[in-house]
Amino acid sequence: MNAPHRPLDDSFHVFDTTLRDGAQREGINLSVADKLTIARHLDDFGVGFIEGGWPGAVPRDTEFFRRAAKEIDFRHARLVAFGATRKAGLRVDDDAQVAALLESEAPMVCLVAKSHGRHVELALRTTLDENLAMIRDTVAFLRTRGRRVFVDCEHFFDGFEADPEYAESVVVTASEAGADVVVLCDTNGGMLPSRVHEVVAAVLADTGVRLGIHAQDDTGCAVANTLAAVDAGATHVQCTANGYGERVGNANLFPVVAALELKYGRRVLPPGALREMTRISHAVAEVVNLTPSTHQPYVGVSAFAHKAGLHASAIKVDPDLYQHIDPEQVGNTMRMLVSDMAGRASIELKAKELGTDLSGDRELVGRVMTRVKEAELCGYTYEAADASFELLLREEAAGHPLRYFRAESWRAVTEYRPDGTHAIEATVQLRTKGERITATAEGNGPVHALDRALRVALERIYPALAGFELVDYKVRILEGRHGTESTTRVLVSTSDGRVEWSTVGVADNIIGASWQALDDAYAYGLLRAGVSAQA
Repeated sequence: MNAPHRPLDDSFHVFDTTLRDGAQREGINLSVADKLTIARHLDDFGVGFIEGGWPGAVPRDTEFFRRAAKEIDFRHARLVAFGATRKAGLRVDDDAQVAALLESEAPMVCLVAKSHGRHVELALRTTLDENLAMIRDTVAFLRTRGRRVFVDCEHFFDGFEADPEYAESVVVTASEAGADVVVLCDTNGGMLPSRVHEVVAAVLADTGVRLGIHAQDDTGCAVANTLAAVDAGATHVQCTANGYGERVGNANLFPVVAALELKYGRRVLPPGALREMTRISHAVAEVVNLTPSTHQPYVGVSAFAHKAGLHASAIKVDPDLYQHIDPEQVGNTMRMLVSDMAGRASIELKAKELGTDLSGDRELVGRVMTRVKEAELCGYTYEAADASFELLLREEAAGHPLRYFRAESWRAVTEYRPDGTHAIEATVQLRTKGERITATAEGNGPVHALDRALRVALERIYPALAGFELVDYKVRILEGRHGTESTTRVLVSTSDGRVEWSTVGVADNIIGASWQALDDAYAYGLLRAGVSAQA
């Protein structure tokens, strides 16, 4: 299960708990295969410890540890089994769940222990002294069996506020029994950074024990609380990929690690690993089947996106003027957004991103800027529709539309049947290369049906369209803009099997808006395929 471990430096730990605490997020349901895949991604990223779950308590986690031992050779991480201290009144060597931790064959164990007197008495239904004995016995037992032990002090910060002397006695007991690190947990997520710093500093001064931090994000401060604990002397941080976790989540692994490496100058990952961060973030999101957050710090697709013209003008001079780091340091890229806020610099930079240099043609830049502002006034948006913007740009540069067909009519009809089922059928009639073509197709919605009918018609003339497919579409109703009737905006994503592109259409109904978006989608696809457009 574990190849010879080559730690960066045991003086600081990056501990990932995505497979246990992260899996408690609503909407996440990981199979054993999912957990194995995520573990490989996290090991590739270079975290020091991966908490795999609770063997003995959760059958799926027991199976994960069994398979991980055979299927994964960890290059950087060590696998950690999570569990609880022995039960009150039970000998530790008679406790089945403690035995399951050993049976998992994980070299590391992370024990959860109560550190809040009220929780000891109400949840465990035992005495404060017995709770300390449970911690002492379990840690010492695991140490004699050759396991390295971390102890998570559940509800520590709330317990410290209620009874700091008892909370600190839990820390000292765990350490004296052999725990390598005692982790202070903000289990309810209610702490703020200044108080986290005060408490961690006080506990470190009073006990001299090596401390870690586990922060939930209920106040939106989990990352800040984690870094505040590091500032106060904590040398072990527990996080989850993309901040997944119960309720609103945990401290997000990626901004914590990026801050430690780029802001603190502390090396916590293998060389070059930080540049894989965006890829790893999106890969984990793919496994858990959640759309990556576009606005997530460092790794979100919008993390280095610039929209305002003032920003773009400055970035044209020096990108660092409006970026706190070079996005390539974390495997991300800078993006220029084209909108009605765009100035000349935004247009020039976006065109350059698309492979066209407009720096010497102020008149062309002005025409493009005017068209963008006029179109967005009508409801268009080019921020998520790069292909539509590139068509607009190329048409202005060419001085005429770049079109491959002319629509004569289109329609989509929903037929409701007596048996309760229904079918959506679209018919398009268009003219291309002097030929009139009519095609009909069914789909699971009006956009899908129109796409299929359009493809049937065009594939007769343009074989290059073979393999094109509709990947996704989004419909949005824009209520009464500038005193006009409501309009519909449709964003379409299309692919040729290698590259995906997005286009936009706006009209007073979904069929018209869909047609405009699809018109752009196929025009752009043919342009990419090297087919000459009709003037």
